[in-house]
Amino acid sequence: MSDASSSARTRPDMSASDREGSATTEPVFKPLPKRAHSRGFGIGFLVKLILMGLVNAFGIYGIVAAFGISSWAIGAFLVVALIAANLIYFLPGRRILPAKYLYPGLVFLLIFQVFVILYTGYTAFTNYGDGHNGTKDAAVSQITRTYEERVEGSPEYNVEVLRGADGRLALATVRDGRVLVGSEGQALAVAENAEQGDGAVTAVDGYEILDYAGVVNASEDLAELRVPVSEESADGALRTEDGQTAYAWHPTMTYDEGRDAMVDEDGTVWTDNGAGAFVNPDGEELRPGWQVFVGAENFKAVLDPEVYGGPFLSVTLWTFAFAILSVALTFFAGLLLAILFNDENLRFRNVYRTILFMPYAFPVFLSALIWAGLLNTDYGWFNQVLLQGAGIPWLENPWLARACLLLVNLWLGFPYMFLITTGALQSIPQDLYESAAIDGAGPVRRFRSITLPMLMVAVGPLLIASFAMNFNNFNVIYLVTGGGPVDLESTTGVGATDILITFVYKIAFAGGTNDYGLAAALSILVFVMVAVVSLLTFRRSSALEEIN
Repeated sequence: MSDASSSARTRPDMSASDREGSATTEPVFKPLPKRAHSRGFGIGFLVKLILMGLVNAFGIYGIVAAFGISSWAIGAFLVVALIAANLIYFLPGRRILPAKYLYPGLVFLLIFQVFVILYTGYTAFTNYGDGHNGTKDAAVSQITRTYEERVEGSPEYNVEVLRGADGRLALATVRDGRVLVGSEGQALAVAENAEQGDGAVTAVDGYEILDYAGVVNASEDLAELRVPVSEESADGALRTEDGQTAYAWHPTMTYDEGRDAMVDEDGTVWTDNGAGAFVNPDGEELRPGWQVFVGAENFKAVLDPEVYGGPFLSVTLWTFAFAILSVALTFFAGLLLAILFNDENLRFRNVYRTILFMPYAFPVFLSALIWAGLLNTDYGWFNQVLLQGAGIPWLENPWLARACLLLVNLWLGFPYMFLITTGALQSIPQDLYESAAIDGAGPVRRFRSITLPMLMVAVGPLLIASFAMNFNNFNVIYLVTGGGPVDLESTTGVGATDILITFVYKIAFAGGTNDYGLAAALSILVFVMVAVVSLLTFRRSSALEEIN
């Protein structure tokens, strides 16, 4: 083909006569014009800019607040997290694209999982709790303020509460026709350019006089305010509770830095015992104390038979029994019902399945409270209606209460097991049953050799998860029995139906002392138990996968 003929190609824009005279029919397409890509700020970028502006605003606020209360670790984490967020969401490039989706989840994981675990572990090695929740300086200050007495013969002062330009509170009063103003650490002194009327202070230069609402809002700071009456410490310091009248008080307990001790006015010395408290020679402690590192003392207390070891052992045994029996009862009850309603020839079986699933659809706390009412000894339906006025102590006898808890948990848990075993049964090939029947295997043998192993492959991990859930099933225990019946002779407040998680709750919040360090140590032991049992069962269940 010649160059002339090869160059004569038909194009879509040729006229009819041109196409007829063309030597070839191969089309030649004109290239499309390149799209002009705008590099301006689109709506997506503006939305991202607004969201990141909010993130930076909250982040900077959190950083300032964290460093303001000397939380250096939290402040440093927020700084790193904020810098990383800006780099990830503003740097261009495809390689950084996955990080834009993973970063929020990673941050929440660090905050709500990793931080919680690490802080719980740290707390377990301290004496953190009521009376030991602050620093030593805060404890000294609080003890000094707590052990005060009114100066004998001190007059009543009619005062006004002031707030200075720096935000600090002050007190103003009229004495001998002059306005006196004082603040924390600054004794009362004559105020220049102050005004008074009818024996009350009406204006002080550089201060704002708080009204009733302002005094109420500043009540916490006002309770801590001490204004020296004069340069002589024996005259005491003014303290007011209502913001209108004040009296002179002086501390009966002072801190001696040289001896690192609190000294009473009668000469008694309260020394630092190294465990976060000042004690006198008789071993009595001053409250509050402060938070210190105590090593493994909390773990020793949990395992010591003379402290918490006895209740810990009994509660642990009941916890394992409750978790294992709950899983076993709910699983076999759900499996039995699933087998019964797996028959395709059964009429209305979908209706029956829906009815059986109903208990799972109701909120757990509501069902638990209803069961607690039904089992009430004096007014419950079981005693008053079903048993015609019998006084059976369902929730007051230790063994009956435990049995009732297993019954309630069976009612709450069997629909879930019924649901998952129904799905697992339908996934088992029918050819296996037919082959087994031909070989002469009966129903029991088919269940033991086919149904149960195949089910365990599918539901084994779910049973492990159910065990972990029941091991920490706080709701049912707390709402039905409250952990009771309680042994009145016990000093721990632990009841016959308490499991480890409710034991932790009582130590932390309902024991009177709120011992968070001890509760954290017990939480770690609970975590270890669940982790070990889960690991062993997962390794055991993996052997069943060979059947699949």
